[in-house]
Amino acid sequence: MTSQEPVTELDPRYSSEDAVAVPWAHALELLRSAEQFWISTVRPEGRPHVTPLPAVWQDGALHFATGPEERKARNLARNPETVLTTGTGRWDQGYDVVVEGTATRITDERRLLALAAAWEDKYGSFWHYEVRDGCFHHGAGHAYVFAVAPRTVFGFGKGEPFSQTRWRFA
Repeated sequence: MTSQEPVTELDPRYSSEDAVAVPWAHALELLRSAEQFWISTVRPEGRPHVTPLPAVWQDGALHFATGPEERKARNLARNPETVLTTGTGRWDQGYDVVVEGTATRITDERRLLALAAAWEDKYGSFWHYEVRDGCFHHGAGHAYVFAVAPRTVFGFGKGEPFSQTRWRFA
């Protein structure tokens, strides 16, 4: 997973004149604390699919879970390229973060156990998962767990000053 510091760049085309690049530490804190994300995947015929979900940042990647028959899991089986976004939903204040990367399924039991604990720590006992057979289990269902190590992350500062910061990972 991603452990090194990214290259940070302010895009002046989409930033106020007095804007400065936002440090990666700020975006990372938003990724760790955000409760709601939106995932974008691509359907087999090329149309986009977007849906909300919870996610956990751990070991240099965003992690999410989805049932194997859900549209996003089926899309990722064909095309693992994905985008996860989070933010305020406001145009004039706050900060939005967009993570681009490749979704990789996690099946290692030790990693899944650590992720299950992280989910419950972040979201509470409603999100308690058992781990077996390379999946999260919750009630009668099971879910695949995916990691998205960022390739590129964009940050959008809204309000004065408006800014667009890009973080590129090796």
